[in-house]
Amino acid sequence: MSLKYSYSITAHICTLCLSLLLICSCSSGREYVQQTGFAQGSTYNIIYQPVNDSTSNIETLLERWFAEIDNSLSGYNEESLISRFNRGENPVLDSIFIDNFNISKEMYNLSGGLFDASAGPLFSLWGFGFKEGREVTREMIDSVKAFVGMNLLTLVRDSLGNARIAKADPRVELNFNAVAQGYTCDYIARHLYSMGLSNFLIEVGGEVFCSGVNRRGKEWRIGVDSPVDGNNIPGEDMTCAILLSGKGLVTSGNYRKFYIKDGRKFSHTIDPLKGEPVSHSLLSATIVAENATMADALATYCMVLGLEKSQAFLKENPQYEALLIYDNNGATESWSTSGLKVEDFR
Repeated sequence: MSLKYSYSITAHICTLCLSLLLICSCSSGREYVQQTGFAQGSTYNIIYQPVNDSTSNIETLLERWFAEIDNSLSGYNEESLISRFNRGENPVLDSIFIDNFNISKEMYNLSGGLFDASAGPLFSLWGFGFKEGREVTREMIDSVKAFVGMNLLTLVRDSLGNARIAKADPRVELNFNAVAQGYTCDYIARHLYSMGLSNFLIEVGGEVFCSGVNRRGKEWRIGVDSPVDGNNIPGEDMTCAILLSGKGLVTSGNYRKFYIKDGRKFSHTIDPLKGEPVSHSLLSATIVAENATMADALATYCMVLGLEKSQAFLKENPQYEALLIYDNNGATESWSTSGLKVEDFR
C-alpha cells in the first residue's frame, strides 16, 4: 500500500518512548532557553534560541497554546469539545478539532481501518483508558464494534459555515490520543516559526518536533528508550540516539502500557478490525516524518501492523524513516530504514 498524506492546518497559527539528550555547551548568538512543565497528563520540554526580546513571553503563550488544545481535545476536561461530543452533544467545532478529525479520518481510510480514532470503547473493554476491563468475550467485542468506525462519522457544515459531526450511530465516540500530542508539537512549532524562531525543540509526552540546530550548532539528538518490560522511566535505559532537524519523531511501544491476566500479556495496542490487543514480535516503532502529527499516527499504525507489514509499508513509502525494535526468539533486535541517522548511545 502506498500511503500519501496531506492536510491543511486551519488552526490559528499554525509518543512515548523518548528522552532528550540535552548537551550543555556555549553557542554563538543568543543563549538557548529551556522551559519545562506539565501538560496533557504528561510533561513537556521546549528548548529554543530567542531571536529578539519579543520572545520573552513564550512561557505565558505556552499556557495559552496548551489550553487551546485541551479545550478542544482533552478527555480529562469535561467541558472540552471532545468530551461534549462523546456525551452526545453536538457542539460547533473549532479548527483544532477539525484538523484532528480530518487527519484521523484520512488515516482511517488509508490504513483500511487499522488506524481508528473511534476505537476508544474497545480500549475500555479490554481494560485501557478511563474504564476498568473485565472478562472479554467475542460477543462483547462484536457488540462494541457495531459502533466503532470512522466511516460512521461525517463532518458537516450549516449555512453559516459552522462545523459539526454527524453520527450514523449515537454511541460513536472519538479519542485523538494517537495524534493529539504530535499535533500539539506541530501547533506550537507553527507559533514559534511565526515569531521568527528557527532553532528549537518541542517535546510533549515523548512526541518531538525539531527545527534548526542545538546549542552546539548541530542537529538535535534524541534518545530512544530500550523497549523492555519494566523500563518505565524515560531516559533511564536507552538503546540509541537519532539525529533530527526540521522533522517530527515519535515512538510507540507495548512495554509500558499492558497488563498480564491468566499468564497472557495484553498490550494497549488494539487492532480495531479484530477488536483485540495485537500479538506480534514488534516491541516499538520509532517514526520520523515531515511533522510530529504524521509521525504520531504512523507509529501507532506500525504497532498495529507488526514487524513484517511495517517493513513492507516503509519500503513502499521511503519519505518516512523508521527504527523498528522487535523480539526474535527472546533476543531483542532492530531494523531501520537506510536514511535514518542513528548513533550509538554510548
